[in-house]
Amino acid sequence: MRITFRGTGDSMGVPRVYCSCAVCEEARSTGINRRLRSLVQLDGLGAGLADEADDAVWIDCGPDWGKQMEAAGLRFVRRILITHAHFDHIGGLVEWADACRWLNVKGEAFAAAEVIVEINARFPWLQRQIDFHAIDGNLRMGNWDITSWRINHGKNGYAYAFRFDHTLEKRSWAYCSDAIGLTDEQQQPLYGLNLLVLGTSFYKEPFAYDTRSVYDVTEALELIQLWQPNHTIFTHMSHDIDLNSDYGLPTAVQFARAALEVTV
Repeated sequence: MRITFRGTGDSMGVPRVYCSCAVCEEARSTGINRRLRSLVQLDGLGAGLADEADDAVWIDCGPDWGKQMEAAGLRFVRRILITHAHFDHIGGLVEWADACRWLNVKGEAFAAAEVIVEINARFPWLQRQIDFHAIDGNLRMGNWDITSWRINHGKNGYAYAFRFDHTLEKRSWAYCSDAIGLTDEQQQPLYGLNLLVLGTSFYKEPFAYDTRSVYDVTEALELIQLWQPNHTIFTHMSHDIDLNSDYGLPTAVQFARAALEVTV
């Protein structure tokens, strides 16, 4: 599977429209730190996706979806996995539904049942253009078994993470973009991965723990010592993270950048 990072930012993206910090100003000029809302594109799941042998699947559909599709050189995507119903993860569903309408193709969205309830309560007309499929813990796409489980999202409630396990080979990776304070049970699927994609909005977040919603880098580095993934990529980054700075990350740990591609 090839994973392409189409968005690596937190809920506000970078630059913040109101902000003149060094990271936001750099994002406006050279663009190293420019970040659209977090989203990844998956290619190479293998045969078994309807009549397509190798169909792109995206995780989440935030308000930057149209720009991300243009950057990918795509005019349509048929299937999207959704982590939770916060606007930075579903704000592009209306635009996707409009594409489905004009192309006369039903989109397929996969999410936990409670996430689908939230989406349809907010945008009830989406069901005319998008088929919503409730994930009851597990899902099969091509040669990959996909496990979805509820995780703590701090003051923002809950989200879902996704773990992908190859059905024929011992390869696994997980996408966990919005999490903090995971219980031991919620951490179990994150052990021993080939690749972990984890959300870290700040390097060291200065705010009170009970007001926060995502791990910071220092906390994540402690966790990956426990979980022992082969490779870790941090995403969902705020304007606190400067990609021009050296944070002394371990060799197998890196920050995501727009259009970064990795394979599992």
